[in-house]
Amino acid sequence: MRYQPVIGLEVHVQLLTGTKIFCGCSTTFGAEPNSQTCPVCLGLPGALPVLNRKVMEFAIKAGISTNCSITPRSIFARKNYFYPDLPKGYQISQFEDPICQHGWLDITVEGEETKRIGITRIHMEEDAGKLVHGDLSGRDDDSGVDLNRACTPLLEVVSEPDLRSSDEAVSYLKQLHQIVTWLGICDGNMEEGSFRCDANVSVMPVGSDTFGTRAEIKNVNSFKFVKQAIEYEILRQIDLIEDGGTVVQETRLFDPNSGKTRSMRSKEEAHDYRYFPDPDLVPLVIGDDWIERSRRELPELPAQRRQRFMNELGLPPYDTEVLTASRALADYFEAGVTAHGNAKGVGNWVMGEITRALNDSGTTIENCPVTPVQLAELLKLIDNGTISGKIAKTVFDEMWKSGKAPQTIVEEQGLVQVSDSGAIEGIIDEIMAANAGQVEEYRSGKEKVFGFFVGQVMKASKGKANPSVVNELLLNRLKE
Repeated sequence: MRYQPVIGLEVHVQLLTGTKIFCGCSTTFGAEPNSQTCPVCLGLPGALPVLNRKVMEFAIKAGISTNCSITPRSIFARKNYFYPDLPKGYQISQFEDPICQHGWLDITVEGEETKRIGITRIHMEEDAGKLVHGDLSGRDDDSGVDLNRACTPLLEVVSEPDLRSSDEAVSYLKQLHQIVTWLGICDGNMEEGSFRCDANVSVMPVGSDTFGTRAEIKNVNSFKFVKQAIEYEILRQIDLIEDGGTVVQETRLFDPNSGKTRSMRSKEEAHDYRYFPDPDLVPLVIGDDWIERSRRELPELPAQRRQRFMNELGLPPYDTEVLTASRALADYFEAGVTAHGNAKGVGNWVMGEITRALNDSGTTIENCPVTPVQLAELLKLIDNGTISGKIAKTVFDEMWKSGKAPQTIVEEQGLVQVSDSGAIEGIIDEIMAANAGQVEEYRSGKEKVFGFFVGQVMKASKGKANPSVVNELLLNRLKE
């Protein structure tokens, strides 16, 4: 019997606010344990929460950008459960009336047709604290609680169970990650937990419309691990069913070292949390004017920018995907096009030399030492024949190290391209005289030898000879 996976994702997006969702404590990552707490996030008696307005603004923008409807009247609820890192004994979240509902994202996987993935809801909530094991005295049996993270603002984005493979799940997750980082509402740092995913996985016989029992894989923090965890869980459930066993509803953890999931606890249902409206927080009423103002404030989103790059700049789909990997990269590319004019030429350099240098140096595009204007100036030197494409790469490396203008580097290092026919002919004569055997081979019909001569001339000229002039002169001399 063949089986069809059914996958839904719950993504926690930590918001880039300076303070927490219901108090004024800092959200800075990596501070001393319990140094960023107050009576509100510690859950002390008599402390009252006050909603951070920025959290609501970010939620509205996330909802609009994922094609959700914004709920005119939403409420906060208490989600009751008991765990050492949850000081109040409940988490302030949203249940019956979340701020965003009924959205969607379109995904593609390896050139296949676009598939629409539904988004059930996006709701605001506070994060819990963090349990710290073995870090207090160096003993493995020590545990502590760090509540710096408690009350940190989150959006939980819940998809419909529309995903049917690990590749679809990763594609959806990457697109959502791109949107929230593009909007500037989340830094997207998966290692620090700013963007993490719970995957609900089940399997059903092919052709069936009845979903199987699902297992939830908690807090997976990389695209690679999401793919591995889902694929392992699919195979685990299929093997279990075919061996006559039964899949139980439970929460599981993924172990990156073994590539396997393991049971953590039985999976709770909504009624287990005993949700009820939080009496300390008033309902949130959002007018149409607020929604429209948020819509106007949105930047051009990745999908829109990709379409514009194709329609207005004539770029192929692959280039637009790469050049809109981040908002900063797209801005850099577009500034370069404005300064130079040739979108394809600028794009090739951004995807090639710029990306290579960024990766080699561990630098982000925001801190790139070569500005878009400087890159355009370099390309203009190639266009007007001052330097060759090969020499341009040498100039670029020096620009990266020194920050100097390309024209200055060319002049200081004497890198101006040689286009003088007489000078190049002199080099060709010397090369031909020193390689009479290869000349005869070429003239006897072995035209592949031509590349040898081009290489020798470029080497002798230290890369300065104009390649087009070299090709033309060589052809003429070798045919004599």
